[in-house]
Amino acid sequence: MFDSVDRLIAEHRDLARQLSAPAVHADAGRARRVGRRYAELGQVVAAHEAWTAAVADRDDARELAALPGEDGEAFAAELPALEAAADEAAERLRRVLIPRDPDDGRDVILEVKGGEGGEEAALFAGDLLRMYLRYAESRGWRTEVLSSTPSDLGGVKDAQVAVRGSGTDPSQGVYAALKYEGGVHRVQRVPVTESQGRIHTSAAGVLVLPEVDEPDEVPLDPNEVKVDVFRSSGPGGQSVNTTDSAVRLTHLPTGIVVSMQNEKSQIQNREAAMRVLRSRLLQRRREEQDAQDAAARHAQVRTMDRSERIRTYNFPENRIADHRTGYKAHNLDAVLDGDLSAVIASCAALDEERRLAALGEGSA
Repeated sequence: MFDSVDRLIAEHRDLARQLSAPAVHADAGRARRVGRRYAELGQVVAAHEAWTAAVADRDDARELAALPGEDGEAFAAELPALEAAADEAAERLRRVLIPRDPDDGRDVILEVKGGEGGEEAALFAGDLLRMYLRYAESRGWRTEVLSSTPSDLGGVKDAQVAVRGSGTDPSQGVYAALKYEGGVHRVQRVPVTESQGRIHTSAAGVLVLPEVDEPDEVPLDPNEVKVDVFRSSGPGGQSVNTTDSAVRLTHLPTGIVVSMQNEKSQIQNREAAMRVLRSRLLQRRREEQDAQDAAARHAQVRTMDRSERIRTYNFPENRIADHRTGYKAHNLDAVLDGDLSAVIASCAALDEERRLAALGEGSA
């Protein structure tokens, strides 16, 4: 049982030795990667120790329960509880052995874009953006708006936000939580532009990209990146519309295009665009690696069509409904204020159950 544990424990010990070496910490990217893996395997080590102790207690009680007299009876009375504890410890170990998404411990770049519905879709995209910013704040994460295009009525046509966590525990990583948010979000409400009080349906898309730790993780050949500069548009400082500070990067081999114009400095816009480009390329690489896995990364946005929805926000009923998990609650106001924990937990639980089932099929 649990044949892979010894190998993982040995890896955990090796990682501990690496973390004690100054050379590892001289490379920030490597230190983060080693630290994340060490924290992940730490859960396996702790669960294995708990299981080993519980099994030993159970086996001792079984042996002593065979003794004659009151002593044997006393241990026999304790045996059911010790057997249950051993079973629970085994289930806990089995769950931490489920292969995790290798990107779980990463920070993310989150993109929100208004879909069908015009100005109302942009207003809803703005609501989603505020929801994620407040959720990040509640988790103690740092956020940085890399780009944002406002709409005429105060909504957001599109926005890109970097979200950074603290700590190395992959289960508490930013991507581990926000990866379930990728998809089309549908809203049902009376728009501010509606004079007859009719309920309209519109949509906004969310894309969640794991951020690259270090530039050399996703190397870019300068000859494969076309750089265009142009004048920024929209509200901003006095130099926004008078200098060529906006930057557009086109990755020629893939056709991926990233534009940035939030900053007054061309250099800052270029750096932000490079971060997003590397994250999109990392995502593309992961998708190619997981192409044979039917359960991998199929919730991300493909189009902005309303029918490809993962969640509905019903304002008249104050109801939130996740269509992947069946989760429903009448606390939409709280969710939009950043209280996403229960919704995300339902997605994580379903994901774990599917991974656990797949693990069982693989060992059958």
